[in-house]
Amino acid sequence: MEPEALEICPYNPHHRVPLSRFQYHLASCRRKNPKKAKKMASCKYNACHVVPIKELEEHEAACVNRSSVEEEDNLSPLKVGLPSSEQKDDALQTFVPQKLVCESDTRESEREETSPQKILRPGQ
Repeated sequence: MEPEALEICPYNPHHRVPLSRFQYHLASCRRKNPKKAKKMASCKYNACHVVPIKELEEHEAACVNRSSVEEEDNLSPLKVGLPSSEQKDDALQTFVPQKLVCESDTRESEREETSPQKILRPGQ
């Protein structure tokens, strides 16, 4: 089994974190280092890329994840056809709400109709 790649924490360079736990570590370390976190910013292409605010623009221009995100944005948007006004009217006219009835309700009503029950009171 091959060992998992380790990432270096931008808040504390002594922290070496497995890639699978890196996002969790970043959130934890950001809370524990609020002064340093104010000077850092996350890349808009990959939230795990945390760099000093001064270097953010340069990083985003060269970010390895930039091309994949831009390709997703350039995909043609979904075209959704809305029904015409004629179809809307037909749809409303064809819908007829029905009373919902449970099987237990129908059985109880059948019992009531077929056999009247005698009410027993204590002492009778």
